[in-house]
Amino acid sequence: MSIGSFIKKQFIDVLQWNEETEGVLAWRYPMQDFEIQNGAVLNVRESQVAVFVNEGKVADVFMPGTHKLTTQTLPVLTNLKNWDKLFASPFKSDVYFFSTRVQTGRKWGTPQPITVRDKDFDMIRVRAFGMYSYRVADPRTFFTEISGTREVYTREDVEDQLRGIMLSTMANSIGNSNVAFLDMAANQALMAQQVKGDLTVAFARYGIGLDEFNVASVSLPEELQAALDERIGAGMKGSLSADKMGGFTQFQVASSIPLAAQNEGGLAGIGAGIGAGAAVGQAMAQSMGGAFGMPPQQAAPAPAAAPAAAAAAPAAESIEDRLAKLKGLLDKGLISPADYDGTKAELLKKLIG
Repeated sequence: MSIGSFIKKQFIDVLQWNEETEGVLAWRYPMQDFEIQNGAVLNVRESQVAVFVNEGKVADVFMPGTHKLTTQTLPVLTNLKNWDKLFASPFKSDVYFFSTRVQTGRKWGTPQPITVRDKDFDMIRVRAFGMYSYRVADPRTFFTEISGTREVYTREDVEDQLRGIMLSTMANSIGNSNVAFLDMAANQALMAQQVKGDLTVAFARYGIGLDEFNVASVSLPEELQAALDERIGAGMKGSLSADKMGGFTQFQVASSIPLAAQNEGGLAGIGAGIGAGAAVGQAMAQSMGGAFGMPPQQAAPAPAAAPAAAAAAPAAESIEDRLAKLKGLLDKGLISPADYDGTKAELLKKLIG
């Protein structure tokens, strides 16, 4: 090397990062043709970590403080360079600074619903939103797994990767928790706690520490929410247990009764005369009796042909049976008092004549 070229060389006496740009997590010191003067000073501020990298491999890591760079303070780099212990010339090495401050107020969400297993609904699609905060906890792992040799690596860059990790982890966490969606939706802190534990492990594999995680809202897609509302309506009818879906069928039958009662003549007026009304009532009783664990009613044999005068005067016992069934529907809340009173009056009118 000529004296002229040696004089033109530029040496670095102080290395530091002022963090002038918000949201930068990793920054490579601009070396170009510079060399680090042996005995130079490295300033690492609080909430920073400096990493020396030689030929793509992490050599030495420096925590916050002021460090004088010599072969004694760079033991790994010295070994990689095969320096003699008395070597005192300038040297070249890539130097990366990492911000370890907590990145607060970061929003997360599920733009598209994620499919999870649920012990009540089997498979459901869930949408959720909330906030989280994180920090670079292990710069060595963060460098090798995510940021690499890029000159600048921002939180927007890392959050693009974290988003996919969060969604997949959330689906597994909720699905394996054995906690029903309804319980999690009612207690969002419970949901956040369950997901945070699994996310902490997932983030740690990339050198990232999860500081806070909360759930602001959780919901189902509109079509699933409508189905859930219908199921809740069935439960309000008193016919839905926590582990059975049979009440949904009962609810559909019960929902049709007020519509039928709006027909002229009430429930008995659905068919042509009291005989047709009794047949419909018996069919509904069989459906609801099976749902309530009762044995199904045997279908009554078709009545024999009879003169019109005889058909107009049914036996008193048959009317009483119909009144009893009607009263059972009222007691179970399947028909309204108005429906009951109207149909009862019609049956009594038939009975009295």
